[in-house]
Amino acid sequence: MQKKQNVLFLCTGNSCRSQMAEGLLRHHAGERFEALSAGLEPGNEVHPLAIQVMQEIGIDISSQQPKAVDVFLGKTMIHYLLIVCNKAQSTCPRIWPGLPDEKRYYWPVDDPASISGTTEEQLVVFREVRDELQQKITSWLNEVSLSASINS
Repeated sequence: MQKKQNVLFLCTGNSCRSQMAEGLLRHHAGERFEALSAGLEPGNEVHPLAIQVMQEIGIDISSQQPKAVDVFLGKTMIHYLLIVCNKAQSTCPRIWPGLPDEKRYYWPVDDPASISGTTEEQLVVFREVRDELQQKITSWLNEVSLSASINS
């Protein structure tokens, strides 16, 4: 059995986008990849609306916790780094030990936690972000599978 490759989703607070992405990848390809997430300035908890919109599609991220990037940096082999916010792109480590540039992706996704309004208005934005991440992950999985089949 082939060992799973580690995929790290990185953002600033590790409370919304990267947590949703971690749950989505685990759901769609957990047998192939170890989904991880971290933040440069991790929050105290996963945002309750992120948990709610993921539960709407049958994915439970309620047991996930925000983590600092240094939990992984220099300690865990990362095979793919997916940066999901502007701030993390501009301030995150440019070089990840052992990670070639072609395995570092930049997916700027709006921060749903920055939106004010009623809970319903906020939920609309959280759902949009969830769906955007789902589309990006699905496309990325197809790209990685195609690349693997070409290289084998």
